[in-house]
Amino acid sequence: MIPEAIQHYLRRNGVRFERYWHPRAVSAQEVAESLHVSGWRVAKSVIVMADRQPWIVVVPAAGTVDLNQVRAMLGARHVRLATEPEFSGHFPDCEVGAEPPFGELYGLPVAVDESLSLADRLLFRAGSHEETIELRFQDFATLEWPVVASFIAQAQQFQAATHADAPSRPREEAHAHV
Repeated sequence: MIPEAIQHYLRRNGVRFERYWHPRAVSAQEVAESLHVSGWRVAKSVIVMADRQPWIVVVPAAGTVDLNQVRAMLGARHVRLATEPEFSGHFPDCEVGAEPPFGELYGLPVAVDESLSLADRLLFRAGSHEETIELRFQDFATLEWPVVASFIAQAQQFQAATHADAPSRPREEAHAHV
């Protein structure tokens, strides 16, 4: 279930969203498979430590974060994946591994891969392994004001560009509620 804090945050800021229930999915790529959409349309939050500052780095589910590109983009000396104890306290109402990309709500800066900005609508984890939300990328960008840059692995950038132009809708059997 999506935590009330996330729902309230979106509604308070006038962001329209749809909710999709799906079988338990631990990875973002499993979410894409269960909703029958491209892994380039589902955004995953990866928590990194950049010079001891946690960041939410948002990339397509089918992509892999290039930590060297994140380091260069942030101008940091050291960047690595955060450990669960380092980030879980920032998301007390969320299931571990289902962290949403809402840094304003959880007190963390956000960076998003530019390939996601090409899609009109994105699917995001929102604190649950059994429910996902969909919202317009523009609404997300207005809400979060993320740093937008390219930081997925080079071999995957071409695939991201070719999939971002034609997003598909989740299948009708998925239950959607606002």
